[in-house]
Amino acid sequence: MTAASNFRTVWDRISRLDLVALLLAVTGGLVYLFEARGKVFDYLEFIALLAALYLLYRLLAWGRSRLLWSLRNRLIVAGLFIAVVPVLLLVLLAVRSASILYSQLASYLLYEDVQRRKDMLADIAEHIAAAHSTLPLSVSEAESERILAAQSHSVHDRELPGLEIEFSDDPGLLHKILEAKSPSPRDKVAPGRQSFAGLLQQEKTLSIISIRAMPEPRGVRVVTLRVPLNEEFLASVAPDLGAIQLNLMKRYSGSGHQGVLYTTTDGVQYENTHRIVASNRFLQPAMLWIDTPVNVVSRLDSTYVGPDGVVEPVRPVLAVFNARPSQLSGRMFRSLGELRDTYLIAFVLIVIAFVVIEAAALTTGLVLTRQITKAVDELYRATQYVQAGDLSHRVRIERRDQLGVLGESFNLMTSSISNLIEEQKQRQRLENEISIAREVQDQLFPRTLPKIPGVEIEAICKAARAVSGDYYDFIQLSPTHLAIAIADISGKGISAALLMASLQAALRSQVLVAGSETMNTAELVSRLNKHLVRNTGDDRFATFFIAVYDSATRNLRYTNAGHLPSFLISKDSALHLDKGGMVLGVVEDYCYEEGAVIVPPDSLLVGYSDGLVEPENVYGEEFGIRRLQQAAVHVQGATPQVVAESLMTAAEEWAGTPEQADDMTVIVARLH
Repeated sequence: MTAASNFRTVWDRISRLDLVALLLAVTGGLVYLFEARGKVFDYLEFIALLAALYLLYRLLAWGRSRLLWSLRNRLIVAGLFIAVVPVLLLVLLAVRSASILYSQLASYLLYEDVQRRKDMLADIAEHIAAAHSTLPLSVSEAESERILAAQSHSVHDRELPGLEIEFSDDPGLLHKILEAKSPSPRDKVAPGRQSFAGLLQQEKTLSIISIRAMPEPRGVRVVTLRVPLNEEFLASVAPDLGAIQLNLMKRYSGSGHQGVLYTTTDGVQYENTHRIVASNRFLQPAMLWIDTPVNVVSRLDSTYVGPDGVVEPVRPVLAVFNARPSQLSGRMFRSLGELRDTYLIAFVLIVIAFVVIEAAALTTGLVLTRQITKAVDELYRATQYVQAGDLSHRVRIERRDQLGVLGESFNLMTSSISNLIEEQKQRQRLENEISIAREVQDQLFPRTLPKIPGVEIEAICKAARAVSGDYYDFIQLSPTHLAIAIADISGKGISAALLMASLQAALRSQVLVAGSETMNTAELVSRLNKHLVRNTGDDRFATFFIAVYDSATRNLRYTNAGHLPSFLISKDSALHLDKGGMVLGVVEDYCYEEGAVIVPPDSLLVGYSDGLVEPENVYGEEFGIRRLQQAAVHVQGATPQVVAESLMTAAEEWAGTPEQADDMTVIVARLH
């Protein structure tokens, strides 16, 4: 192919819109190059950018069609998406999951270390209180407190650097904290039995504190143990972590701020006021190139006491730190002892085996792709010899690529036998449609009836043909809620069965979700109506009735969309359930109405299709709703199965013939 023919081929593929977009892109490029300024030129640059994006899309589409014209390239691309892309996604997922795991582990290590120090302070305070109450009276209070403080310092100063122990007679701070943390202002804690341990923030200082009241004959003595969370303390906490920084927060007042705002789950915003950075603490060196650090932001809850004595029970403290995955892994697997190296070697071997298997699979895929494309290419060349035959059968051609050309050649070769098998195909197609319709019909009706306390249900459906246009369903929404539905689809055969399947799928997708037992039935029917209007032809519609019964409250909510009214029979009366609206599938934005009724004890709910009331006797009189209701009243004390069979028998006896002109369906529910 010459350059002129190539140019003509490309020119023929360019549309007028492409030429306009190219002109706009070039004009915008010139405006940008010469730095023209003004609203008109800015607008022209924006239009040029849109045109450039359109041209880029067209170029990518053209390159895609050129790349995928060859079956070999198409199989290679498919192999990449099937074999390589999922592996990359799995690797990314594993990396992300490991990052989350290590972040959570690092947060746990910091929290657990701080919690351990807090529990240690609480234990020391408890021991001091116990020892204080058992010292002999010959020892003065000041001397006993000095001895107890000295003993605590000698034991715990190394693990609790900066430990401060104070004794006083003022329990005011303790009472303020306990009152702020009390669930109710009326909750009072008796003096002498109060204690608090946790993080305490005062202005720009943060401490681990334990306050305990010690009852004495002459009053209450308070011991306070405090460890400041300063640079020296952070240098000793959680040694497996790297650099650590604590950010003290205050409520955001709405004015200007420095740094990032932090919003709690309750919607309260905080801003940073002071930072505490660990001294002489750095991130450990990496063991391997994949040992990238994990950066973590975690929250610690503290109690804030302001200069005015106002106590805030919970104020967040943001801990920002990093860690090496190798250090965290060593912490996790430290308990494995001598088996650590074995597990590591096994993991490395598994990774190597995985890479080898993946490479072998990719190579095999490429080899198979070459073999398949070679066979297809040979078949393509062979079909050229039979193109002169009288062929009439056609294969559907979707693309003008190599496979499309192969399909055209195959059409010319195989069409000579189309007349011989056309009749068989028509017969087989009809049988398949009937079989599919029957299978769809079998799947629509509930195979097992729900078990609801105080509710007995039964249903019978007799199709006039191989498949029925009627539909019923019983759906348990909760232990006490039951949805009862009955519908009549317009048309017969497979089209009605398919529309019935669509209606059933739409109904179950709406009600089989959490909280559906409280859904308004009118809203549910409106959604089904929109579904049918948007997904079916103008000549397709369905009558529909749905009721939701709550056996706990005996409340029955229902909506009738153009269906024959079901009736509720009690001992004294019969109520027709006719509130709702028009049939489904006609008007998209139709508003339906929900009816509600409190069901008397031992009532009988009967729903039916038009095939049960339209049978005519020899004089041309229809069975009718009134006779159906009388037949139901006559056997209302029987079981739902007996009632349903009696109604079917009454309609058939009225017609006087076993032949049916329409589908006959009846559902019966006994509501005790």
